[in-house]
Amino acid sequence: MFGSLGFTELILILAIVLLIFGAGKLPQLGEGVGKAIKGFKKSVHEADAIETETQAQAIQQQMAASPQQPTSTGSTQGTVAVEQPAAQVQSASRG
Repeated sequence: MFGSLGFTELILILAIVLLIFGAGKLPQLGEGVGKAIKGFKKSVHEADAIETETQAQAIQQQMAASPQQPTSTGSTQGTVAVEQPAAQVQSASRG
Protein backbone atom coordinates (compact mmCIF):
# COMPACT_ATOMS: atom_id res chain seq x y z
CA MET A 1 0.00 0.00 0.00
CA PHE A 2 2.74 2.43 0.90
CA GLY A 3 5.15 1.28 -1.80
CA SER A 4 8.69 1.15 -0.52
CA LEU A 5 7.88 2.36 3.01
CA GLY A 6 8.77 -0.24 5.57
CA PHE A 7 7.64 -0.76 9.14
CA THR A 8 10.48 1.34 10.56
CA GLU A 9 9.68 4.30 8.31
CA LEU A 10 6.01 4.21 9.27
CA ILE A 11 6.85 4.21 12.99
CA LEU A 12 9.23 7.13 12.45
CA ILE A 13 6.53 9.11 10.62
CA LEU A 14 4.00 8.34 13.37
CA ALA A 15 6.48 9.52 16.03
CA ILE A 16 7.09 12.80 14.18
CA VAL A 17 3.33 13.39 13.79
CA LEU A 18 2.87 12.66 17.50
CA LEU A 19 5.56 15.19 18.41
CA ILE A 20 4.15 17.88 16.13
CA PHE A 21 0.46 17.58 16.99
CA GLY A 22 0.56 16.00 20.44
CA ALA A 23 -1.42 13.07 21.77
CA GLY A 24 -4.59 15.15 22.38
CA LYS A 25 -4.83 16.39 18.80
CA LEU A 26 -4.38 13.03 17.04
CA PRO A 27 -8.03 11.90 17.42
CA GLN A 28 -9.24 15.28 16.15
CA LEU A 29 -6.79 15.13 13.26
CA GLY A 30 -7.98 11.64 12.32
CA GLU A 31 -11.61 12.72 12.57
CA GLY A 32 -10.96 15.70 10.31
CA VAL A 33 -9.23 13.57 7.70
CA GLY A 34 -12.08 11.04 7.83
CA LYS A 35 -14.72 13.74 7.35
CA ALA A 36 -12.75 15.21 4.45
CA ILE A 37 -12.55 11.85 2.70
CA LYS A 38 -16.24 11.16 3.35
CA GLY A 39 -17.21 14.60 1.98
CA PHE A 40 -15.06 14.07 -1.11
CA LYS A 41 -16.67 10.71 -1.86
CA LYS A 42 -20.14 12.18 -1.36
CA SER A 43 -19.44 15.08 -3.72
CA VAL A 44 -18.11 12.72 -6.39
CA HIS A 45 -21.28 10.61 -6.26
CA GLU A 46 -23.50 13.71 -6.27
CA ALA A 47 -21.60 15.12 -9.25
CA ASP A 48 -22.26 11.91 -11.18
CA ALA A 49 -25.97 12.07 -10.32
CA ILE A 50 -26.18 15.76 -11.29
CA GLU A 51 -24.37 15.08 -14.58
CA THR A 52 -26.77 12.25 -15.45
CA GLU A 53 -29.76 14.42 -14.58
CA THR A 54 -28.44 17.30 -16.70
CA GLN A 55 -27.93 15.01 -19.68
CA ALA A 56 -31.48 13.69 -19.36
CA GLN A 57 -32.87 17.24 -19.25
CA ALA A 58 -30.84 18.21 -22.32
CA ILE A 59 -32.22 15.25 -24.25
CA GLN A 60 -35.77 16.15 -23.22
CA GLN A 61 -35.24 19.76 -24.34
CA GLN A 62 -33.86 18.62 -27.69
CA MET A 63 -36.83 16.34 -28.21
CA ALA A 64 -39.26 19.13 -27.33
CA ALA A 65 -37.49 21.64 -29.58
CA SER A 66 -37.20 19.35 -32.59
CA PRO A 67 -40.10 19.36 -35.04
CA GLN A 68 -42.61 16.57 -34.89
CA GLN A 69 -42.15 13.60 -37.19
CA PRO A 70 -43.86 14.09 -40.55
CA THR A 71 -47.28 12.50 -40.76
CA SER A 72 -48.54 10.29 -43.57
CA THR A 73 -50.93 11.69 -46.19
CA GLY A 74 -53.38 8.91 -45.64
CA SER A 75 -52.72 6.98 -48.87
CA THR A 76 -52.26 3.26 -48.81
CA GLN A 77 -48.70 3.56 -50.16
CA GLY A 78 -47.48 5.22 -46.94
CA THR A 79 -46.18 8.41 -48.52
CA VAL A 80 -45.08 11.08 -46.13
CA ALA A 81 -45.98 14.74 -46.34
CA VAL A 82 -43.01 16.98 -45.62
CA GLU A 83 -43.46 20.62 -44.85
CA GLN A 84 -40.71 22.98 -45.93
CA PRO A 85 -39.88 26.00 -43.78
CA ALA A 86 -41.12 29.30 -45.18
CA ALA A 87 -37.59 30.57 -45.89
CA GLN A 88 -36.82 27.58 -48.11
CA VAL A 89 -40.11 27.93 -50.00
CA GLN A 90 -39.46 31.63 -50.68
CA SER A 91 -35.89 31.06 -51.84
CA ALA A 92 -37.01 28.20 -54.10
CA SER A 93 -39.67 30.38 -55.73
CA ARG A 94 -37.16 33.18 -56.38
CA GLY A 95 -34.58 30.95 -58.03
